[in-house]
Amino acid sequence: MTPQDDETDAAQPGRKRDPSRDAKLLEATLEVLAEVGAAGLTMDLVAARAGAGKATIYRRWTSKTQLVIDAVAHMKRNQVDLEHLPDTGTLRGDLLALFKPQSLEETERRLKIMTGLASLLAQEQALADAADAAVVQPWAEAHLALMRRAAQRGEISATADIAALSLVIPSMAAYRSLVQRKPFDLPFLVSMVDGVIMPALRLQPADGPRDATAT
Repeated sequence: MTPQDDETDAAQPGRKRDPSRDAKLLEATLEVLAEVGAAGLTMDLVAARAGAGKATIYRRWTSKTQLVIDAVAHMKRNQVDLEHLPDTGTLRGDLLALFKPQSLEETERRLKIMTGLASLLAQEQALADAADAAVVQPWAEAHLALMRRAAQRGEISATADIAALSLVIPSMAAYRSLVQRKPFDLPFLVSMVDGVIMPALRLQPADGPRDATAT
């Protein structure tokens, strides 16, 4: 199908949207975002990259912001599979087993995408929400499930605040990508698991606030 044919078809009222076509457009959006950033991204560039007509883009998304929001949400498809979490017998092993090694090319592409998003996050709450749902929440849900399982088998403190602690590594990974512009690599994950998460999960919370004047 040529871009011109695509425009003609897109203009037909009641035409059913093709999910595979949407995926191609969203992938093209991510590629353009990685190359030119949010400021340089245009509907025309996305259409050209996808080999589609502009009418196809505008029929689906009325604004660049909405297109980017959906593209960010599209990234979620490559996140952790909550139905098939690792089960190594230890929480530490499970958390490390979630790590998915990426090629240098994949790592650089993801960093470029996140860098391109950074300038828009402070301006668009909807985009910030989409980024949280795609980048942070899937991993936080996985960590929470693994921590619940560890608590059930008595490996960690039953009173540990796993709801809060499950957000630590995913949030730090997002900060690392968006602000520090560094990859989420295995050494970073190990340092977080061994230096922050496991010690915190094994600590029993105090019965009450400590009196600073007590001796």
